[in-house]
Amino acid sequence: MIIDRIECGACMARSDSFFIRAQVNAGDTNAFNQVAIDLGAYVDALGKSVLRIHNIAPQFSDSGGLSATLDADASAAAQFQLTTQTQTTMITGLDKSMIASGMINAVNQENTAGGIASIVSESFDNAPQLWTNGYLIAVDNIYLAGQASSGFAEDVYITLVMECTVETMTQAAAMALALSQQ
Repeated sequence: MIIDRIECGACMARSDSFFIRAQVNAGDTNAFNQVAIDLGAYVDALGKSVLRIHNIAPQFSDSGGLSATLDADASAAAQFQLTTQTQTTMITGLDKSMIASGMINAVNQENTAGGIASIVSESFDNAPQLWTNGYLIAVDNIYLAGQASSGFAEDVYITLVMECTVETMTQAAAMALALSQQ
């Protein structure tokens, strides 16, 4: 089951930042899950309006926002990707549609019982995304995908909070950017 929840700031001046929130159920079976995030209220390449994502704060949790538990003596991984094109599997940063990605690896060292992880690392793919000038988006939809391994005892939910602004570009520049992201 995929959960798709989006909250956006409303009635903001174009220069004010606002937050877009999105969530995907990454599961716990190593299956790829993806949700679309509708940006139609912010992006209009013909009208010269584009979205700039300034930073992204990810959360890896269970359905209630708590730490996802692991099976006894288990290791597990969960990852997300945010892209400008729909995908069928996880991709690398070499793909032109990649906006951001993140990964955690977790180990439960308890041999007899499941529980929260004893060790968690994000060293392989640093989850928070911070850009000096932000990331410009000129497409109507972006896609949040997630995948979690079977070492988790429950589904892992990946929630992103993205700080954004809306900006204007020339129509030619906005269309060129939109075409490059499709």
